[in-house]
Amino acid sequence: MRRHRAQSNAMATVELRNIKKIYPFVSGEEKKSKKKKKDDEPEKKVNLQITDQGVVAVQQFSLDIADKEFIVLVGPSGCGKSTTLRMIAGLEEITEGDLLIDGKRVNDIAPKDRDIAMVFQNYALYPHMTVYENMAFSLKLRKMPKDEIDKKVKQAAEILDITEYLDRKPKALSGGQRQRVAIGRAIVRDPKVFLMDEPLSNLDAKLRNQMRAEIIKLRDRIDTTFIYVTHDQTEAMTLGDRIVIMRDGFIQQIGTPQEVFSNPRNLFVAGFIGTPQMNFFDAKLVREGDKFFVCLADEKVELSAEKEARLLGNDVQSQDITVGVRPEHLSLSDKGVPATVDVSEMMGSSIHLHVTAEGRDVIIIVPTEGAVSHFAMGSVVNFTFSGNVAHVFSKETSKNLEW
Repeated sequence: MRRHRAQSNAMATVELRNIKKIYPFVSGEEKKSKKKKKDDEPEKKVNLQITDQGVVAVQQFSLDIADKEFIVLVGPSGCGKSTTLRMIAGLEEITEGDLLIDGKRVNDIAPKDRDIAMVFQNYALYPHMTVYENMAFSLKLRKMPKDEIDKKVKQAAEILDITEYLDRKPKALSGGQRQRVAIGRAIVRDPKVFLMDEPLSNLDAKLRNQMRAEIIKLRDRIDTTFIYVTHDQTEAMTLGDRIVIMRDGFIQQIGTPQEVFSNPRNLFVAGFIGTPQMNFFDAKLVREGDKFFVCLADEKVELSAEKEARLLGNDVQSQDITVGVRPEHLSLSDKGVPATVDVSEMMGSSIHLHVTAEGRDVIIIVPTEGAVSHFAMGSVVNFTFSGNVAHVFSKETSKNLEW
């Protein structure tokens, strides 16, 4: 039975304006770090900027989140996404910039007074309490009447399908069940904003898929604003209304899943979004009047009219480029770019062909139907692509030349 929580009239917009997070050096660390930098350049693990004030973890982060929107922050480890979420929660101080919830600046407001709830990666349940007690705990602290607590806990348990576990302790539950309890504990508070930090990363692949579907259903049932952090681009693509792709503390692109997939703004986004990863080649972009061609090996492919119009609008000239084409957009042909087969993976509805072409590792997805069932290792195939699926990136800036 589908139930909605009682709606408050409060809006739940979240605005981040030029947010910056700097972790100051611990006493003596600055000298050490400067010394190390001179002596041992490769010591740097992530490309975070180091200033006199400290290490900059998040830079110029600006984002307007609409009421009831589901926003996903995604990027590799150390890109600043969890730090951003913790600043929204009030668990990290904001070094510079403004955080507004419903138009009110909350930089200096305590976490408990921000009307937000956070679900962590490690569940953070009290081991000595039952599921019921874990879910009721924050409401008891608020001195809420017992019958109201009971109603809220049971309603949340029903939404999450954990009613039968209310009397159990966390240790008697599976990972997926514990995650539901952690989500339930946040739901009962009726928060304006729901924050989730890598909530599925401790689950196995099958359970992750199942819980992803549950979160989509849950979002439909509890109309509130969600901000979700993950390093998993599949999660980002399936859950988010919009995705914020981060790298080294900077936002790389904000857009709907379809926008970031179809129109990546730079090489990083193009390589990060999509499974298997986009293929990249060194190529030439040739402009002939108002026409644009990608030249790769002996192939000369004219770009689509839409792409040509954007390149013309940017007054792009002939130049060396990196061209990106997704594995599913490469097709085998009699002529085209020659490639040597390394590995042929049968994936059921398609064959993932790992080949070497133009000195690069390339993946071609070949539909099983009507395809050669076996590609011998070392055999030569040819592939091509059409002009509407080629992405052209500047060699100098790594930016998509269309945008």
